[in-house]
Amino acid sequence: MHTVRSHIGSKDQAYECVFQQEDNEGYTGVKLDKTLMTVAGEALKKNIEVLGSVVLPLSEQIKYVWDQFLRKKMGKRKDRPPYVPNFKKAFDHYCFHAGGRGVLDAMLENMSLTEDHMKPSRQTLHHYGNTSSSSVWYELAWMESYGRVKKGDVVWQIAFGSGFKCNSAVWRALKNNKKLHRAWTTESEKPLLSRSYKGIETESLLEREEGAEELADAHYGLEAMNSFRSSFRRRRRQGSSEEGDALIKKSK
Repeated sequence: MHTVRSHIGSKDQAYECVFQQEDNEGYTGVKLDKTLMTVAGEALKKNIEVLGSVVLPLSEQIKYVWDQFLRKKMGKRKDRPPYVPNFKKAFDHYCFHAGGRGVLDAMLENMSLTEDHMKPSRQTLHHYGNTSSSSVWYELAWMESYGRVKKGDVVWQIAFGSGFKCNSAVWRALKNNKKLHRAWTTESEKPLLSRSYKGIETESLLEREEGAEELADAHYGLEAMNSFRSSFRRRRRQGSSEEGDALIKKSK
């Protein structure tokens, strides 16, 4: 549905808070500055301000704008914490950058979420550790494996990267998702997986040899693939027609 990328690398502090360099002995590594959490908070704020304008209901947007107006223009409410929009009205599921327990605790507190909302992120951190921004895909896979994502649900993925940048992706589920993912299966469940990275919902596909269409459906969904093919062929025909018209005009 939406993607938002916020980059604040124009500031030296943001650019240098996560930096690859050599140490005194010549070994290359990544330096994490003590200002990292402050910089991440600033990038997150900018990202949320842009994203909130397109995903939040109008009532929440009005509350946030009014709070900012009273603070900046009228000089009021400075003794209270800023108003944080209720993102539970916009999203059903959350995939946060699992950079550590402190990061997840801060997201839980600042966004007034529940431990159930944080479970995909905490499970990813517990089982795989800090896998950086790729953690949001482990979390989405966990939710699908446990049948949490239903048709019409909205998922918010948010991750951070050096530079410094904050990225958001918002997805709406087009169908109920309950597929086993290789990252979240036990040894006893692995025989239920197909050769595709997502796996399958039942054992029926394993009882016969998989064809090209079955594998494509497991990976992408045949409906999406057929739609892409139709769109590609249509554009190709249009392109050929336009080239022919151009040649006719040129010959005249």
